[in-house]
Amino acid sequence: MDGVEALYGQDSFFTLSTAGQIGLAAVSAFLSVAMIWCAGRLARHRAWVWRCALALVAFWLFVWLSPQIYYFYYLILFDGLPVQWIVKTAPSPTHLLHLLTFTSDANLSHYSQGALGWAMIIAALWPQRNAPVC
Repeated sequence: MDGVEALYGQDSFFTLSTAGQIGLAAVSAFLSVAMIWCAGRLARHRAWVWRCALALVAFWLFVWLSPQIYYFYYLILFDGLPVQWIVKTAPSPTHLLHLLTFTSDANLSHYSQGALGWAMIIAALWPQRNAPVC
């Protein structure tokens, strides 16, 4: 057992086959790149306050709705899973704060979401030419 698996041995990622893990990593990478691009694109030509707000709203939507996308991936992996809507209530601002400060539950999903949130904020706040100051 390597260091990461020893630390997160109970994480569901390690219950998947190698192919399943590679697929999950690919889905996560695709979603991350798409969300970072969206945060940067939505924030173009806006004041820094609005750029930050848009990044946080996009991050909130990702945290709220992405479990459904991951569930669709699990439908491909596992036979017999029912087709269902798994998204419940929207995450609270406190939950987002815990994700962004890496003080949420110790699992790869929450840490990855926190890293994605920061990447989205950085993409949105990246200096832009001709962007308004306020």
